[in-house]
Amino acid sequence: MFYPEEIVEEVRTKNDIVDVVSGYVKLQKKGSNYFGLCPFHNEKSPSFSVSPGKQMYYCFGCGAGGNAITFLMEYENYSFPEALKVLADRAGVELPKEEMSGEARAQADLRSALLEINKLAANYFYYQLKHPQGKTGYEYLRNRKLSDDTIRRFGLGFANKTGDDLYRFLKDKGYKDSILKETGLVTIEERGAHDKFWNRVMFPIMDVNNRVIGFGGRVMGDGSPKYLNSPETRLFDKSRNLYGLNYARTSREKYLLICEGYMDVIAMHQAGFTNAVASLGTAFTIQHASLLKRYTDQVVLTYDSDGAGVKAALRAIPILKEAGISAKVLNMEPYKDPDEFIKNLGPEAFRERIEKAGNSFLFEIDVLKRDFNLEDPEQKTRFYNAAARKLLEFRETLERDNYIQAVARAQGISYQDLRQLVHNLGSRIGPVSGEEGKKDRAPYRDKRKEREDGPLKSQRLLLTWLIENPKLFDKIEGIITPDDFREELYHKVAVEVFEGHQKGDVNPAGILNHFIDDEEQYKTVASLFHASLKESLTNEEQKKAFSETVLKVKKNSLDEASRRATDIRELQEIIRAQSALKTLNISID
Repeated sequence: MFYPEEIVEEVRTKNDIVDVVSGYVKLQKKGSNYFGLCPFHNEKSPSFSVSPGKQMYYCFGCGAGGNAITFLMEYENYSFPEALKVLADRAGVELPKEEMSGEARAQADLRSALLEINKLAANYFYYQLKHPQGKTGYEYLRNRKLSDDTIRRFGLGFANKTGDDLYRFLKDKGYKDSILKETGLVTIEERGAHDKFWNRVMFPIMDVNNRVIGFGGRVMGDGSPKYLNSPETRLFDKSRNLYGLNYARTSREKYLLICEGYMDVIAMHQAGFTNAVASLGTAFTIQHASLLKRYTDQVVLTYDSDGAGVKAALRAIPILKEAGISAKVLNMEPYKDPDEFIKNLGPEAFRERIEKAGNSFLFEIDVLKRDFNLEDPEQKTRFYNAAARKLLEFRETLERDNYIQAVARAQGISYQDLRQLVHNLGSRIGPVSGEEGKKDRAPYRDKRKEREDGPLKSQRLLLTWLIENPKLFDKIEGIITPDDFREELYHKVAVEVFEGHQKGDVNPAGILNHFIDDEEQYKTVASLFHASLKESLTNEEQKKAFSETVLKVKKNSLDEASRRATDIRELQEIIRAQSALKTLNISID
């Protein structure tokens, strides 16, 4: 739903950012700002700042930032209208009942209906489990050593052996076939309707806001498949959700545990490891990694110790690395999975294993070694070459050397010999991947990148200075305008900042609302308003830096204008302005 900008601003301004965030984060005042532990990643030292003056928050650790509306969107996983409504209700602001288009209303109504149906189904399955018809499922869960409290916490249930009782239950609630066929809970055909899940222990799948978005079912007996998940629906995308994350995201552990299945997650939570999650019957994806990155930058892989578990770990490691998440791998042997391990050795032994979890790269080398017979000199040499090739994945010389030392120690290889082998192999074939090799193959490109980034850095820095100190507008009057910010995003921000200054109110939190639909732009703009400035203009050297930054922004603007000029008179004006820059003196005293 679209809301006028004045309504959005009214809601935002009537919700003090400190009051809103304090409902989720313990804040302490330091100077003019408040600080606390960031709710969007795990940390021990507070780097999460809330500014009453700017009505914004920013984490100097993970870069999360925004205003009261975006805080609720990120923390509660709300859409913009949902967050706005919560804050409007909180402040007593009545939102306009703006008419939706027919299609938009239908989509919103359908989503609400699906959520309600899933909630009803979860309650129905839970009811069945606790009654005679669910005895088989209940006994299975109790035999797996799950307590009644755990069963209740995860909302576990049972789908009866009959083929259509859930369908009939939902029909009695007044839901039509046209809606029910969208849920993934029933199949409706010309010859009749039947339930997707029957004779299965049921695992409701919840999003981070504890809303049921799908189900998993474990068959009782020898049926196939053993585990069955909801199909993709308007609510459920298994590649973008993780089982147990609704609870794990509130854990204060510095890492999350990733395992394979529902029972592993539940068993670990029951044993006190409330930071465990699992992918939903699918391979680990980059979307999963992006979701995890919101809450942590460290994970421990606790996949099964069998071949399938090893393959799953090998798939997940590069995906996690690409997302900027450090991964370790837990050694589960002699047991197959976390559930079995904890039942046999107990939680303390499992925690000890977590603390001893191995580096993911060294795990990859160990798995690689299994393909070679080290008793055979030829195969041993091939293994060393394969290990050296893998070490070339590290583009930074220091990091690569650290791993050469670690692999040499772990595999009983001479460090000097392995280092020479890596060097020789790198000289012949170069880095093993395009991305990893860019720095080694073409250092001149990095220098060009730095030159290209120079104007952007100057524009970014000047904007931050102007936001921090509005008095500087007087120093650049007649020299810099919004049009001198040539990067598209910075130009948009500059227009808002300059207009705000003319009105006597540069409003960072309000400006950010204009970029809320684009996540990358939103993050960049938020960082502009909270850049940590060493150049605070308190001494002569820093004052000189400000003058040079203004000149760089203007010079870049004129240079770009000259490249685009099509009229001789226009070009002559630009050349005169470029010449005048040489004698321009900018003083902030």
